[in-house]
Amino acid sequence: MKLVLRQRKLSIPRSLLVTLLILFSPLALPRLSLAQTSPASAANSFDAAMDSLIKKVSPSVVQIVVTAYAPLQDADRGSAAVVLGRQSASGSGFVIEPDGYIITNGHVVNGAQRVQVILPPAQPGGSLSTALSSRIEVVPAKIIGVAREKDLALLKIDVPNKLPALPLATYKDVRQGHAVFAFGSPEGLRNSISHGVISAVSRQLDPDSPLIYLQTDAPINPGNSGGPLVNMNGEVVGVNTFILSQSGGNEGLGFAIPCATVRTVFRQLKEFGHLRRQEIGVGLQTITPSMATALNLPRNYGVIISDVLPGGPAEAAGLMVGDILVSVDGQPADNLPSVNYQFLLRDSSEKVEVEVQRGGNHEVFKVAPIEESQDFDQLTALADPEKNLVPGLGIIGVEIDKKTASLVRGLRDPYGIVVTARATGAGTDVPLLPGDVIRSLNTRPMTTLARLQEAVKATSPGTPIVLQIQRDGKLLYVPIILE
Repeated sequence: MKLVLRQRKLSIPRSLLVTLLILFSPLALPRLSLAQTSPASAANSFDAAMDSLIKKVSPSVVQIVVTAYAPLQDADRGSAAVVLGRQSASGSGFVIEPDGYIITNGHVVNGAQRVQVILPPAQPGGSLSTALSSRIEVVPAKIIGVAREKDLALLKIDVPNKLPALPLATYKDVRQGHAVFAFGSPEGLRNSISHGVISAVSRQLDPDSPLIYLQTDAPINPGNSGGPLVNMNGEVVGVNTFILSQSGGNEGLGFAIPCATVRTVFRQLKEFGHLRRQEIGVGLQTITPSMATALNLPRNYGVIISDVLPGGPAEAAGLMVGDILVSVDGQPADNLPSVNYQFLLRDSSEKVEVEVQRGGNHEVFKVAPIEESQDFDQLTALADPEKNLVPGLGIIGVEIDKKTASLVRGLRDPYGIVVTARATGAGTDVPLLPGDVIRSLNTRPMTTLARLQEAVKATSPGTPIVLQIQRDGKLLYVPIILE
């Protein structure tokens, strides 16, 4: 069938025209043949589809404004001291549950003293009147939890009415070449959208890391971080996270955290405030050609079990050192990062189905998973919700002593109060996170929980105080005015 494009009647860039004809080809619209599809009707259909998509997605996309203390750029570089100043930054996010739960990137709220969310208009859209409207609603947000290693954070805002939430796509249905749209606030420009395709469905940038990203050529810039990357159905396929760029701006190499990771992290942050990970008690290694030759393995690639924990679930199920993984829960186990990613996402109490190659035979084992032991979980277990409550700060804390010091990684000094959870009771929003170590209040060392409780209780409303805390191995000042 010959198709003649008459550009004199309608001036459309050829690249856009090709895209429109692909999107609205007989494969996408079975009742409409190419002979019946004119460039004008294809353009109108595409515009209508975009209007529908924007009206569906935009009400759930928010801008996040963070106030934090960070090193001043104009500080004396010759000084040994780090000069901190109060600075503001912005990012993006989206509503994942109608009760006010919002997903964003962990780095967007890193070091936050205050987090605010700018909600979209009641009826957002791509019209001129919406774009020119100056009416905005700013609400305070609380950080429920941060998965720093996954670069995701969960926020919560209190709103009188339910918010429209975006559904998460099914990761296995995401395909290379699928059209996607990045929503967010690049450089602080609210309610922006850009268009591209999925360049790769699974991109691993660090061979030693289990983290996997979606790659897209949809323009992403600073400020897009935390915003949704959606498909034509308005489903979130990923969270826009970072770009590779020599110029600092978009060069068509954008990366998003896949929806499968977002789904698991959201559930765990909402329930526990931090991540939990399952294990089955095995050590795994990548098979190299030299290893395969020396051990006379049946193949020179894949993953081999190098260790089985004595008394662990893998040993009880019958797995052995030297077994070659074939699949985990039905997913191919061709490389170590993908296997680690499987356990990273696993959030089920069902037994793990492990298929291995042992000699010339394939065998399947059902292994009961156990939760990976975490030091922070042990600290949390020591906290009594009533005795360990610091009402004025709205936290539950555990004091550091000889027993608990070993459970805090990178502890600067053997004293302080570890924040194990957020609680109600604070008259103001105190920017403390689980895992923070409170070292001092107004330079007075907080060596016991009782001392912190008494100091906060003795502070008159409206009196400013400054906490010195340790967060992620760094010392920070946190100024607070208690109400």
